[in-house]
Amino acid sequence: MLKMVDVYSGSPRNFATQAGTDITMVKATQGTYYVNPECDKDYQSAKKAGKLLGIYHYAGGEDPVTEANYFYNQTKNYVGEAVPALDWESYQNSKFGKDLNWCRKFVDRYHELTGVWCLIYVQQSAINQVANCAKDCGLWVAWYASMNWTSWTLPDVNFSVSPWPTYTIWQFTGGDMDRNVVNTTKEGWLKLAKPNVDGRPSSQPASSEAGPRPEVKKWTDDFGDTWYSEKGTFVTGGAINLRYGAKTSSKIIAQLPAGTEVKYDGYSRHDGYVWIRQPRSNGYGYLVCRAGNEAWGIFK
Repeated sequence: MLKMVDVYSGSPRNFATQAGTDITMVKATQGTYYVNPECDKDYQSAKKAGKLLGIYHYAGGEDPVTEANYFYNQTKNYVGEAVPALDWESYQNSKFGKDLNWCRKFVDRYHELTGVWCLIYVQQSAINQVANCAKDCGLWVAWYASMNWTSWTLPDVNFSVSPWPTYTIWQFTGGDMDRNVVNTTKEGWLKLAKPNVDGRPSSQPASSEAGPRPEVKKWTDDFGDTWYSEKGTFVTGGAINLRYGAKTSSKIIAQLPAGTEVKYDGYSRHDGYVWIRQPRSNGYGYLVCRAGNEAWGIFK
């Protein structure tokens, strides 16, 4: 398996050339209104460092054909060299959970323009939303055993990626760095960037699904969101609101400045965010540690 990091404008620039990794996946565009200003800088740095390359588009929920055209027009110089991917998440995406054909229309249009099939990034719990892409596109699945996992050692877990037989990429950390393992060889990755190549791996992962999932206490809150028990420390990367509930509409307790250390005892991924829960003397406080595919701080 290969090691991959994915980066966006808020990532430390040295992540693009991270030692010990094989692939750098760079956010290029979002919707029809945003081009990552650091995209080409990170891309060229990674290329110079000898990394294999990928680029991704973050779905904005506008017309999928128009977004595919936008992605292509902004990144056409990378076609044939970088593996393309579509990032399907709820944050800033009006069609998430509402249009099960959106991704299919996007990848069909991109394939029409380039002959290349995009990989599909999605959290494991939302795979059903992109299932109709499984016959052509590889799966880039996000599933974290823990929010404070900070090593390249794979967690010994078991999770379903049906209707895909296996994943192409597994993003298994999202705290200090987005760490991913890629279920192919360097030669296989290069082929995925070329026209008319099946984006799905033909073999099962070597070690990621070797054992049972560790026992983790979980519960459902009053909003119907699932929480997982975990103790750790999160350091805010910027000013973040601490709230009485794990919703952006919940009343604000305080605004925490950058560099604040927050002790937490649980986390939940819902509504496009990853929330953590802070025990307090009179109850709990809640704050976002991750929005979509972008971290808002680091875990210690």
